Amino acid sequence: MTILIPQPEFGIEVEKKEVPNTEKELILDGGFVVPDANAFGHNFRDYDAESERQAGVETFYKNNHINQTYDFVKRMREEYGKLEKVEMSIWECCELLNDVIDESDPDLDEPQIEHLLQTAEAIRKDYPNEDWLHLTALIHDLGKVLHHPKFGTLPQWAVVGDTFPVGCAFDESIVHHKYFKENPDYNNPSYNTKFGVYEEGCGLDNVLMSWGHDDYMYLVAKENKSTLPSAGLFVIRYHSFYALHRAGAYKYLMNKEDEENMKWLRIFNKYDLYSKSKVRIDVEKVKPYYLSLIQKYFPEKLRW
Repeated sequence: MTILIPQPEFGIEVEKKEVPNTEKELILDGGFVVPDANAFGHNFRDYDAESERQAGVETFYKNNHINQTYDFVKRMREEYGKLEKVEMSIWECCELLNDVIDESDPDLDEPQIEHLLQTAEAIRKDYPNEDWLHLTALIHDLGKVLHHPKFGTLPQWAVVGDTFPVGCAFDESIVHHKYFKENPDYNNPSYNTKFGVYEEGCGLDNVLMSWGHDDYMYLVAKENKSTLPSAGLFVIRYHSFYALHRAGAYKYLMNKEDEENMKWLRIFNKYDLYSKSKVRIDVEKVKPYYLSLIQKYFPEKLRW
């Protein structure tokens, strides 16, 4: 059953920019304070900045863009869509992420549990009545357990990073686009046109996305009968689809429901990106609240 929710009102999206000396912070719609630099002192999502992680991030995207093919995604969806790796609760999965560092992220090198709670708490402060969005923020990256030994230790290029459609042309707005030239689909006439295997307005739910934690967590939530609204599932599956929600690419594949849900994804994305910091969250203090949301929207144990 699809659950529709009222759409938000919000202002102009905050874009990455140099911050004047007289203005060290930006403000998001709900009052969240945006820092002027990431944990390494650079602009957020600056993939060209020279930092201790820049070379590793570029190598990651080279491997990602070469190997994420239409056939590969179909195989991964078939294998992991069976949800037969393990049975555990949402919170147990959160704790499993404690040792995971995202090699594709130029902004932060903290354990994932820190980022999940930073994002959730920032949204909770500004949108206190949208408890589904608080929980969505907490669980949006849980699919990164694909890198854990219990899930086969998939390489990070098959777990994290910006996502993009496969089965059609790779848009030039995708970060480190040059490496797609080594992808087998790049010169395949079935997959290298604007629409490829899709039709205009077909809806993103009918589009295969590059395989990783986003699509996997979407499958976990959907197949375990989560009662999150459609906007929550949309945020989970497309929160790393920066070519769409930052550059406006691939809009011709969207349908009306996608367009409505995009309003919430744009809100979420600002918190997902800009809440990354060295500020620590008292896990035990906020845990009871999130356990109550998990109980509300998910079964006690999930198949993964």
